[in-house]
Amino acid sequence: MILVVLGTHELPFTRLLDEVERLKRTNFIKEEVVVQHGHTPYASELLTLKTFVTYEEMEALYEKASLVITHAGTGSVITGLRKGKTVIAAPRLKKYGEHNDDHQLQLVEAFTAQGHILSWHDGDRLEAVMNQAKHFVPKAFHSGKHRLQQILTDFIDHA
Repeated sequence: MILVVLGTHELPFTRLLDEVERLKRTNFIKEEVVVQHGHTPYASELLTLKTFVTYEEMEALYEKASLVITHAGTGSVITGLRKGKTVIAAPRLKKYGEHNDDHQLQLVEAFTAQGHILSWHDGDRLEAVMNQAKHFVPKAFHSGKHRLQQILTDFIDHA
């Protein structure tokens, strides 16, 4: 099963769903595709659509997924990485009204440069990125949260 995640942002991200559906229609994608589409209105006979799901259901979908294709929201990307999944992140773009700014480009650039994810950009063919994903071994992701907490604790203790 391929999991497509659009998160909870209020602006639609139809561009990604159109591309996934095109690949399903042409039989490039043969397995089931489950889409958490949030505020993006979409109708499809080829994709399993879920508007919003519970935390537990989302966890189960990530676990079951052979591939995660997601908007470049931090939580969605990191959840896939923490579960050891191959993640293709697609940044929402301001020019298409998909977000208020282009900050998702920065997240994608950083995670791609570090070898954690693959990315799908405007003008790319998703099937080319999905072919890369077949042989991609993501570099393990380690959060810097504990290190940051220690720095703050040391600062407070010595202030």
